[in-house]
Amino acid sequence: AGSFQEAGVIQQAYNLNFPLHVVPASCAHRPAWSAFSVSSPAIVLETAEDRPEAVVVRLYEAHGSTVTTWLQTSLPIKEAMLCDLLERPAAQGHLRLEPRGLRLSFTPFRVLSVLLVLSH
Repeated sequence: AGSFQEAGVIQQAYNLNFPLHVVPASCAHRPAWSAFSVSSPAIVLETAEDRPEAVVVRLYEAHGSTVTTWLQTSLPIKEAMLCDLLERPAAQGHLRLEPRGLRLSFTPFRVLSVLLVLSH
């Protein structure tokens, strides 16, 4: 019901096309854990790629809106910067690490790549 944004069509499409896979584990109960989260349903975290001592995260705005979101991670981040699609750091692309995460601004359908340098 409602618009595709209200109906959660994008999330449902990802659930259909990329279902969770169950992996056997010990019987011990463990708390839920996620490496990344975003605060807006309009933002899709498409991929996170490992690099030596860094991770590149690619996100896009999927609702055709202008939105600001917070990217949060449980990884130990030393430095964060925007990069181009070839994963080269952008001039003036350094992002401020805040207690709430990284603040990212999107225009309709914009793709952002973020290079996260890990601390040891």
